[in-house]
Amino acid sequence: MQQINQLLQTSANLFKHLGDIPKGEERDNYIENINAMLDKRGTIINDLKQEGFHFDEQDRVHRTLLELDNGIKKRLAAVMDAIKQDMANLQKTKKSEQQYYNPYSNVRVMDGMYYDKKN
Repeated sequence: MQQINQLLQTSANLFKHLGDIPKGEERDNYIENINAMLDKRGTIINDLKQEGFHFDEQDRVHRTLLELDNGIKKRLAAVMDAIKQDMANLQKTKKSEQQYYNPYSNVRVMDGMYYDKKN
């Protein structure tokens, strides 16, 4: 029962931590905290599986764990979407910057020579 309570508390902390997504330099530390919490949570879940844990729908704690798990999945998906969007914006910015500095880099023209026939 103690490990279930640890899992419940770790899951609640992770759910709370995933609530707001920081911008900029703070995001690296934010992601490291998420990874640490997920690792801790995974260890507790593996220990529970080794003990022969079975989900019981009638147990209030088990239902709470299921609700937290679903919420964590949704919030992790939101964090991943935000990161993907920022990466896409960064790539777009890089491309725009390169095009600004060299606007004719994508133009493929065969330059030739012009001969004037004056006799």
